[in-house]
Amino acid sequence: MISVIFPVFNEQDNLQELYQRLSSAVEKVEGYDFEFIFVDDCSADKTPEILKDLHSKDQRVKIIRFARNCGGHAALMAGLYSCKGDCAIALAADLQDPPELIFDLIANWKEGAKIVWAARLKRQGESFSVKIFSKFYYTLINVLTNVQMPSLGVDVFLADRIAIESLKSMPEKHSSIYMALAWLGFPQATIEYVKEARANGASKWSLSKKIKLMIDSILSFSHVLIRSMSIFGFVTALVGFAYAAWIVGKALLYGFAVQGWSSLMVAILVVGGIQMMMLGVLGEYLWRTFDESRRRPRFVIEYKID
Repeated sequence: MISVIFPVFNEQDNLQELYQRLSSAVEKVEGYDFEFIFVDDCSADKTPEILKDLHSKDQRVKIIRFARNCGGHAALMAGLYSCKGDCAIALAADLQDPPELIFDLIANWKEGAKIVWAARLKRQGESFSVKIFSKFYYTLINVLTNVQMPSLGVDVFLADRIAIESLKSMPEKHSSIYMALAWLGFPQATIEYVKEARANGASKWSLSKKIKLMIDSILSFSHVLIRSMSIFGFVTALVGFAYAAWIVGKALLYGFAVQGWSSLMVAILVVGGIQMMMLGVLGEYLWRTFDESRRRPRFVIEYKID
């Protein structure tokens, strides 16, 4: 069996077409049964009713409904926890990631890859700022972390059952599921595709969510920020000691008195600003540690329909 997982949030205008294209796509794959897992991230439109109608017509359609909005990554994890397939494929429900990718993903899986990425060769209908931010994000995490992701960016993946079980043993909430999969180290392959323009509705992937994902990705898989604080603090202290020695030497040798309230205030503000930034970085780590220690669930399920 192969599981196909869709995080869904207010996608009432896309679900019928998605189901039709999905059904046509899986007909090309011989020798496997399928289950379609739709994880409804507490949609406020007619998404739940449409999903229930699809389930009544096709028992391959499974539904997980969240009691509160928990985010796309939590929805993916809920689907991976519930799936029964020998592998699972994650696709977006907005039709930007074509269901026809399933055939190529499975072909690479059959050849031995435990994780298959679908990298975005081109993005249709996206603004210049979105493309720049995406490029910046993937460049940053490839440079600052020990996890290497396809530089073109990924939204679609196939994970073998062994990779799914390994991922389920990583309970942290403030992380990227894509980076966690890449970190596992199983044999991986990459295919390329054109990300299509959204046909209906608007993207729910806001700038604040993107920034949080970037921070989570770096803090979860890199020690660069913590290590750079020590280095930056040492360099700042070294400069301060050198400047102090220069002032003392100048006063002793030439009798020059230290003058200038402006320079003193600049020094205080600069050093104070550096300290505040360092405290902010420590605060990010501390808050994440505290939040994980409370052991609150990553998602809350209102109901499941199998």
